[in-house]
Amino acid sequence: MTLTTVIFDFGGVITSSPFEAFNRLEAERGLPRDFIRRVNALERDGNAWARFERAEIDGAAFDAIFAAEARALGHELRGADVLAVLAGDIRPRMVAALDWLKAHGYALGCITNNVPTGTGAGMAQTAEKAAAVAAILARFDHVVESSKVGVRKPDPAIYRMACEALGVAPAECVYLDDLGINCKPAAAMGMAAIKVAGEEQALRDLADALGIEHGAF
Repeated sequence: MTLTTVIFDFGGVITSSPFEAFNRLEAERGLPRDFIRRVNALERDGNAWARFERAEIDGAAFDAIFAAEARALGHELRGADVLAVLAGDIRPRMVAALDWLKAHGYALGCITNNVPTGTGAGMAQTAEKAAAVAAILARFDHVVESSKVGVRKPDPAIYRMACEALGVAPAECVYLDDLGINCKPAAAMGMAAIKVAGEEQALRDLADALGIEHGAF
């Protein structure tokens, strides 16, 4: 089946990975590297982070519950401090790729696990960043946000929502995400899944998947 649609994760693909910001915060606070990821891996579907991504709790509850989870692992860190560094930096070449794909007739989708904090799907903390992210999101034909639909990746339901909204079969889609656990359901459904480790690699692998020349975008 011809590939007609490209579906992107947002944080870690269109923007720099929030894990980079988490590591900087950990270094500033004298916490073990990847400590925040360890907290967020507790009871993977029932921890504070997972519940916040489904908008089952508000920011105040997340702040308190995350702090308790961190304390249980031996360190002090408030959830609010994590949210303050969450929004990543926009990757201009990925935005240029969106424009190229759109101009060449590809449909564009976005599936993002996000939380109801900041402004918009990108969880921006400033008006300037919110405007920049909104301009990027306007390029997509459809955006699925976990905090709005109450389902988060890697639940297969959120990928089906995107395909249904875009009017395409999974086999018509390329899917890009920086987490392997989120690529697996996409691949299982028949999408051409690309695990994003960096901007250059992602664009090269996307070009290969679509059968276009490297450097086209």
